Amino acid sequence: MANFNKVILLGNLTRDPALRYLPSQMAVVDFGLAVNNKYRTKSGEEREDVLFIDCSCFGKGAEIINQYCQKGKALLVEGRLKYETWDDKQGGGKRHKHSVLVDQFQFVGGRDGAGGGAGGGGGEQGRTYENGDQRPPQRGPARQPQGAAQQRPAPEQPYGDEQQFKEDDIPF
Repeated sequence: MANFNKVILLGNLTRDPALRYLPSQMAVVDFGLAVNNKYRTKSGEEREDVLFIDCSCFGKGAEIINQYCQKGKALLVEGRLKYETWDDKQGGGKRHKHSVLVDQFQFVGGRDGAGGGAGGGGGEQGRTYENGDQRPPQRGPARQPQGAAQQRPAPEQPYGDEQQFKEDDIPF
């Protein structure tokens, strides 16, 4: 049976990130994310539910989140769910929770942390980070004036180091 564990959330930090280091000197940051869900009941009343989700990020990404994020900052995270269990020292019972291990994240909104939604704010371009590496923002082709012919130079060789496959090489 196939399995798939992927979570994408857009919300605001509920507290300042807490950076710590593992004995292996790997950086870990823990933060909370609040995600709102607005809906209308059958009677027409508007309601809003808020989910509070604990998140963790490792490596260079953890240091970046710690440096540039603070309580209230909008953040888009992509990762996977993790289920944690532990014994409650005070009550003696078993405790458990779900949290998100962040693989990628993107800053949302302006530099000052304002501007809540996706694409909101303005000052800062979205920066996506994957496993601590910075990737430049993807941009569409430059606009050309009307009537200008669009010409693309022919590649001298196949793109990058890609191999050329024959139809018989493809397994499906």
